[in-house]
Formats: sequence, structure tokens, C-alpha cells
Amino acid sequence: MTGSAESHVPWILWPFYAIWKILTFILNITGRIICAVLGLSLMVAGVAISLSIVGAVLGIPLAAFGFLLAVRALF
Repeated sequence: MTGSAESHVPWILWPFYAIWKILTFILNITGRIICAVLGLSLMVAGVAISLSIVGAVLGIPLAAFGFLLAVRALF
């Protein structure tokens, strides 16, 4: 098999296929935006918590997790 998973859709099912593709595209974009916003907010919260010496134990991993979420949203 090649990398293409695109199969032939019968013409009678094409409207359902098109609606399904649009729906998955919208959900994919929405998920990426939510992931990016959540990652940025976790980074800000992690840095804010890290400003105190005691909170650095929790703040640094929180900021790192937020960074990884933001990177995941981009790629």
C-alpha cells in the first residue's frame, strides 16, 4: 500500500462524504486552537508560579507541559 488512504466514493454517497470531511476539518482546527490556548495559559501560569522559590517545584513542570502542548498545536 502507498501512503494514500483515499478511496473511491460512490456518487450517491458523495454528499455525506463531503459533510463528514468538512466536519472533521472544523473539529481538527478547533482542537488545535484549544490546544494552543491551553498550552499558552499553562506556560503563563507555570512562570507565574515559578516566581516564588517554593512554587518553582510545580511551576517549571507546568510551564514545560504548556510548552509541549503549544508545540503540539503548531505541528
